[in-house]
Amino acid sequence: MQNKPVQQRLRSLDTLRGFDMLFIMGGSPLIASLAILFPTPFFQALAEQTRHVAWNGFHCQDMIFPLFLFIAGISFPFSLAKQRANNRSERDIHLKIITRGILLVILGILYNGFLQFDFESQRYASVLGRIGLAWMFGALIFMHTNNKARIITTVAILVAYWLAMAFIPLSNPEGVDRFSMEGVLTGHIDRAILPGQLHNGIHDPEGLFSTIPAIATALLGMLTGNFIKNSIGIKDTQKCLRLAGIGVALIIAGCIWNVVFPINKHIWSSSFVCFVGGISMLLFTLFYYIVDVKGHTKWTTFFIVIGMNSITIYIAQHFISFKFTAQAVFGGLISWLPENAQSFGESAAYIATCWLFLYFLYRKRVFLKV
Repeated sequence: MQNKPVQQRLRSLDTLRGFDMLFIMGGSPLIASLAILFPTPFFQALAEQTRHVAWNGFHCQDMIFPLFLFIAGISFPFSLAKQRANNRSERDIHLKIITRGILLVILGILYNGFLQFDFESQRYASVLGRIGLAWMFGALIFMHTNNKARIITTVAILVAYWLAMAFIPLSNPEGVDRFSMEGVLTGHIDRAILPGQLHNGIHDPEGLFSTIPAIATALLGMLTGNFIKNSIGIKDTQKCLRLAGIGVALIIAGCIWNVVFPINKHIWSSSFVCFVGGISMLLFTLFYYIVDVKGHTKWTTFFIVIGMNSITIYIAQHFISFKFTAQAVFGGLISWLPENAQSFGESAAYIATCWLFLYFLYRKRVFLKV
């Protein structure tokens, strides 16, 4: 029997990924600089959203990481179907998933300065490592379960994580809250197991135990992608309405759960997974409706150039001085700007420099795929 053709790559997904990575690529400083250019309460409040919260709570900046992981999850059902349609063996697919997960962990360690060989101060937990592990375990779960089991597994992960964080006995000093940075279970585990340095000294936001609920974030993305791919016979508008409804329900669930388990990116709390999962679903639905359903694509190229080399720009910014290049190319123009506009000009120049670098790679069809 001939295999059914697999749906083509979602343009909206690459667009949303590029939109997300734009904030890593200088978008957040650009928005923050508006508060200097226009020192009004509105722009100051907007600038505040470009900073991570100190502990409990939520700012828009806290969306960037989980949204990227959610997007990586959406793409997997399409990738899996394509590999199976090309008669790739299950063994090879498993090997590719595990290899990708391990490679991202290694890249994360290198990103954190492993080549300096300062092992005492080396940080082994990383953003790339969490993406690799959460996506890898999510993909393996996805491959070996049906949709009902995937939903049950996602819920079970979040509930089990909450129960562990709330009720496992801890040797905290008197008066230390078990959901504080000093007293939280994830910190106890990171200090006991992780070698080298933790990001916050006593706690690491990309530590081992808090990677478990991140698997649920990846699974939420995979469930979303699977719904888009397999909801045959449902009108596109109906797909979007259903996804939007689920997104709103997740946000409400996160807000309710926040009462007993605070929304907290640093520990990737279950309420945080629901809350940002709901927002991620709404964002994807919006982009999917505009780009893939309505076909409004002319504006997407700017973001696709970023989205198709997202890992490249994340790593390249660490090893290449785009700031130096931006100053060398645009510094003269920036110096002509009023003093309160120069910060905005510097951020815009940095984005332009990074984007032109990615556009060169895009035109040459050079993409770093992990």
